Amino acid sequence: MANYGALDHVFVALADPTRRAGIQRLGSGPASVSDLAGAFSITLPSFMKHLRTLESSGLVRTSKSGRVRTCTLHRERLALVDDWLAEQRCLWEQRTDRLEQVIADHQEDT
Repeated sequence: MANYGALDHVFVALADPTRRAGIQRLGSGPASVSDLAGAFSITLPSFMKHLRTLESSGLVRTSKSGRVRTCTLHRERLALVDDWLAEQRCLWEQRTDRLEQVIADHQEDT
């Protein structure tokens, strides 16, 4: 079973289109904060709020080398979402399989 407290933080982070776009960009590899922020038409302080949300959710890690802060996607954290979706998919497949069986049994009875 997934850790739902951590999962909640990940879903909050993924709820915003700016943060999702940042995650998507980081899927290609690490990027400096300025490079990452440059893709958005928002101020750097506004982008930094998004980045802090991504960091607090564990989706993004940052490291500083000199004056450059580099962002890296923590792919393992996305596994929480994948695990949750797999649980939901299994649950709904079981339910639809049972519904299909009920319908088939009903049709045989008529």
